[in-house]
Amino acid sequence: MKKIIEVQNVVTKFGKNLVHDGLNLHVNEGEIYGFLGPSGCGKSTLMREIIMLEKIKSGSIELLGHKIERIRSRAAQKIRMQWGVLFQSNALFTSLTVAENIALSLQEYTKLSAEEIKDIVAFKIDIVGLKQFDGTLYPSEISGGMKKKAALARALVMDPKILFLDEPTSGLDPISAREFDTLILKLRELLNLSVVMVSHDLTSIHNTLDRMAVIDNKTIVAEGTLEEVREMKSPFIERFFNEGLR
Repeated sequence: MKKIIEVQNVVTKFGKNLVHDGLNLHVNEGEIYGFLGPSGCGKSTLMREIIMLEKIKSGSIELLGHKIERIRSRAAQKIRMQWGVLFQSNALFTSLTVAENIALSLQEYTKLSAEEIKDIVAFKIDIVGLKQFDGTLYPSEISGGMKKKAALARALVMDPKILFLDEPTSGLDPISAREFDTLILKLRELLNLSVVMVSHDLTSIHNTLDRMAVIDNKTIVAEGTLEEVREMKSPFIERFFNEGLR
């Protein structure tokens, strides 16, 4: 399998606070891969480092063939257009409608006509399960689940190779969370995506992930499929999974 992300010996420090102490993992093309672990272990921090929002102290991260710790700004801008991000808070602009939020990257980074952008936005609204009328509404006028789908449509608008999801089912009721799991699986097949997900939702982990890395005590304590990880002899692994996956 082709590796699209490789993390090697990554150390993360904020002042004197050591967050990661030599992380190693890789993500293969086409899979749904999860960063798991207890709150505060640095799952979201690792994702932010991969998408170049945070800097690592040492080590190496290779993304789509680029060593991002030494990438130049012009190349960095080009590679940023090859992924989409769904942030935990959705990060929608409250002063823009749903459709305007989705269209923003196309307006900023392409030379497409207004009509072409309108057609692309309509398609993205449709594939995430929203209605076209929803595009005319503002974030304050839609439900939490609809906000999540709107933010997902925005993350997909540039036809990315990789989709990053930070706690995608956070704040959703159980039915909406499971619908979102199904949507991610459908979009992976429809759009030929690779997906990297930060999650603590054990049902979502069971339903969607092909492989995962479990972070605890500043290191990767397990990596592999759900079955492989759960077979590892570790008190932490047993507590983490047995309390939520019966």
